[in-house]
Amino acid sequence: MQNLDIAKFGGTSVADYQAMNNCVQVVTANPNTKLVVVSACAGVTNLLVELASGACDSKQREEIIAKVFAIHKAIFDQLDDSDKHAAVINEYLGVVRDLAVQATMTRTDAITDRLVSHGELMSSYLITEIFKQKGFKATCFDVRQVMRTDSNYGQALPLVEVIAALTKQHLLPLLDSGDTIVVTQGFIGADSSGQTTTLGRGGSDYSAALLGESCHAKTISIWTDVPGVYTTDPRLVPNAKPIAELTYLEAAEMATFGAKILHPSTLVPAVRCGIPVFVGSSKEPEKGGTWVRPTTDYAPPFRAVALRKNQTLIVLSSPKMVGASGFLAQVFSIFAKYHLSVDLVSTSEVSIAITLDAGTQTSGLSSIPEALFHELREFCHVKVEHGLSLVAVVGNNMARSAHITDEVFSAIDEYAVRMICYGASSHNLCFLVGADEAVEVLGRLHHKLLEKE
Repeated sequence: MQNLDIAKFGGTSVADYQAMNNCVQVVTANPNTKLVVVSACAGVTNLLVELASGACDSKQREEIIAKVFAIHKAIFDQLDDSDKHAAVINEYLGVVRDLAVQATMTRTDAITDRLVSHGELMSSYLITEIFKQKGFKATCFDVRQVMRTDSNYGQALPLVEVIAALTKQHLLPLLDSGDTIVVTQGFIGADSSGQTTTLGRGGSDYSAALLGESCHAKTISIWTDVPGVYTTDPRLVPNAKPIAELTYLEAAEMATFGAKILHPSTLVPAVRCGIPVFVGSSKEPEKGGTWVRPTTDYAPPFRAVALRKNQTLIVLSSPKMVGASGFLAQVFSIFAKYHLSVDLVSTSEVSIAITLDAGTQTSGLSSIPEALFHELREFCHVKVEHGLSLVAVVGNNMARSAHITDEVFSAIDEYAVRMICYGASSHNLCFLVGADEAVEVLGRLHHKLLEKE
């Protein structure tokens, strides 16, 4: 359909009945919004992940299931025929219970995905019922019919061409059928054998963007609990300001370096098709938000500052680096062998400094295998530093603008900088500082670079 808008609502936006009611108002205020993608109700996924861990005994299991039921009961108690809705939720939770028992015997990523998917299945069912009770035509569509992925449970890779074909077959006819609002789930999909998968971190936003691509949407709206993307985290810097518009590149840099509103993967399908993405607050839609577009009219040298905590710095030193070839390849092949993603890199004549982000590692940095360090120590000296944070200045044409570094480093000349990355991208300047000073550094940079009159 022409001018289709896809609206995605996160967990806080569907946390309770009032939040869901806000979503209904947002959707029905825009006649082009015909596809709604929802996350699980706030807190539910964490509870389901706990069940999927296999560590709960029968008493703990029933206590957690009771908490999940209570979250949804507070919603369906506001609806007509609450007994019918209770039965549906209990049916879902019966499957959750069976899967949780299986997890205590043999925990697998496949069981985890099946179990945690029920958060989205329950929230999408309930918000569909709210649409209906308020007099709107709505249907709940199981996204697993179209969101085809590989079988990498927990971090499934979408199969874009297959998704497009299945969307044309199963979803587009529903969207073209008239004034029906189609509600579906974010975060979850299915592999070729029909087994439930999940898309991993940022999965619901990613789902919305993938559906936007396959449906040829005009716009994608990401509704959250803040009115757009800010110049930095307003919880850390009170003077942070909303940004009216960003380019895809700026938004991707911000997401990569710590901004929580969008995950970097979200933008990939939108970039492929040039679909503008709107970010706004479902609680306060009247405040507007941020548009993320291929290009913007205004491209300032400084757009935002971002903070990413829990960084580990590894410095590898060896005289063998001097004039040698293949040293970097040898180092990175070892990290790849242990499935650790290297983040920032800086080199000198005899050493390499790299950072690892705990938030992107599957097993957590505390469990880096000693075997990795053993392999590295066979040909270089290894030094590891924890307790660091990454601060990123995001902007435009930074590597080509005069006085950029002067402005940045004059703002933080009182602080020790452990590592700098600059020049690889014209959109960012990154550096490491001590975790205990990071918020102060963030505030100083914001004041100096982004609070100018």
